[in-house]
Amino acid sequence: MAVLLAGGGTTGHVSPLLALADCLRRRDPATGVLVLGTNEGLEARLVPARGYELAVVPRVPLPRKPSTALLRLPGRLLSAVRAAERAVVQAGEAVGAPRADVVVGVGGYVAVPAYLAARRMGVPVVVHEANFRPGVANRLGAKLTRHVATTFPGTDLHGQGGTGELTGLPMRTEVTRLDREARRAEARAAFDLHPDAPTLLVTGGSLGAQRLNTAVVEGAAELLAAPAGGGPAPQVLHLTGAGKAVAPSGLPDGAVYRVLEYTDRMDLAYAAADLVLCRAGAGTVCETTAVGLPAVYVPLPVGNGEQRLNAAGAVAAGSALLVDDADVTADWVRGPLRDLLTDADGAGRLAAMAAAAGSSSVAAGARDGDERLADLVERAAGRRTEEAR
Repeated sequence: MAVLLAGGGTTGHVSPLLALADCLRRRDPATGVLVLGTNEGLEARLVPARGYELAVVPRVPLPRKPSTALLRLPGRLLSAVRAAERAVVQAGEAVGAPRADVVVGVGGYVAVPAYLAARRMGVPVVVHEANFRPGVANRLGAKLTRHVATTFPGTDLHGQGGTGELTGLPMRTEVTRLDREARRAEARAAFDLHPDAPTLLVTGGSLGAQRLNTAVVEGAAELLAAPAGGGPAPQVLHLTGAGKAVAPSGLPDGAVYRVLEYTDRMDLAYAAADLVLCRAGAGTVCETTAVGLPAVYVPLPVGNGEQRLNAAGAVAAGSALLVDDADVTADWVRGPLRDLLTDADGAGRLAAMAAAAGSSSVAAGARDGDERLADLVERAAGRRTEEAR
């Protein structure tokens, strides 16, 4: 089977594609996999690093309002579609076929030319939507196929004939197979953290989140103060995002505050943490829920509001809290966040949140999203699934 996977820009698009690619290759190492992306997105680094070939198309943003960019769209889109058509052929050549058996898209700039190229060439399309609220690209793609998959229950995205399938999100096996308790000592040693201190992980995703970065840095001195009743002081592992390194000042003597712009070992970051402060992108919500890590989600306050909806199931299940972006201040870090991390009231809220994530039926925490989506891809390509064999 030859598969063209289309998506890029951020890890929210790239990671599910790579998890699906890994799953398809585990099922059949002879599967041909080509990833369609741009030179500007993270896929330019992450895809080759994972051992897959990247085919490049021009980046074609879809203007949401009338503008001069809208006038240039037809010509730019046609150029991107032609590049995608060449990639469809290239994907097939890897297995001696005239074209790919199936095109899989996850939305974003790259997906639209891939969907249109597949339609023009008669190649089946699979659309996977990571967020609760679909974007423009996947709403277009869904009109071209009956093979549509979603991550969250209730997502309003259906293919031709009103069909759609809840698969969950494909995630890396490093995450889906993670035993946080068993890996904790290793993880904390890897990041040079205290082995027993309450540990806060801060991450805004691959691009970072300035609001989270600023609030935690400004409140760090009090956050990391030793508790009045004794015991180790809290510590922070802060993933700031590329180009957004921070340098907290005025920390107590011996305070542990580790700063990295990015890590390829999010599994170890999750294992090291007792609590994560983060945005509510689909990948982050799904991964933290799957590994049973209590979370405080701070939805991005711009866009179409999908991040708040992404987090709703986990919050309702009791495994996470939701805090508005405007409420994340240094005072909030010094007060409510520190109280939660250190169990200041003795209520054991973190333990209860972790148990809720591990035992709830929140679809976001499903660990077999890669297998479910691979089944759909094989069906779309006309291949029998493992069950049919």
